[in-house]
Amino acid sequence: MSSIASHAMPFQMSGLPIDRRQFRGACAMFATGVTIVTAMAADGSPQGMTVNSFTSVSADPPQVLVCVDRRARMHDIFFEGSCFAVNVLDESQRDISTRFASSIEDRFSGIEWTAGATGAPLFPGTLAVFECEVRQLVVAGDHTIVIGEVIRLEAAEGRPLLFFGSGYQRLGN
Repeated sequence: MSSIASHAMPFQMSGLPIDRRQFRGACAMFATGVTIVTAMAADGSPQGMTVNSFTSVSADPPQVLVCVDRRARMHDIFFEGSCFAVNVLDESQRDISTRFASSIEDRFSGIEWTAGATGAPLFPGTLAVFECEVRQLVVAGDHTIVIGEVIRLEAAEGRPLLFFGSGYQRLGN
């Protein structure tokens, strides 16, 4: 038995169901950065969506994860064993975040981007870009946790686009 398991606290469920709105409201109290996750579909079309469930997983090897709703149009691309990119948005990129969170069919129409080393679309002016190869997929409730190994990255100076309390926010001066 691991030392973590041997020190685990007793767990007792209240038996009361958690209200979905209350759960989402409580989660909205956690400030996050905003990213757009991108990939190329098997048919060669660029795909992307706004994601704020992003975090580092490991430094050796360098890995990150994103959580993708299983109903998202882009969801199945990750099961193709593809590469993807995480574009960390600058505070000036609110419009692109809103666009990629919408139900617009062709989110890339009129948007400037270039193909990265993995082929995944990259946006200019971002604070950071992580180009990744899919390493593991974990189904968790109504989402899939996508773990990717970072094979290329870039970082720049700037101020992040933040999301808190169900809305976009800015860092204080």
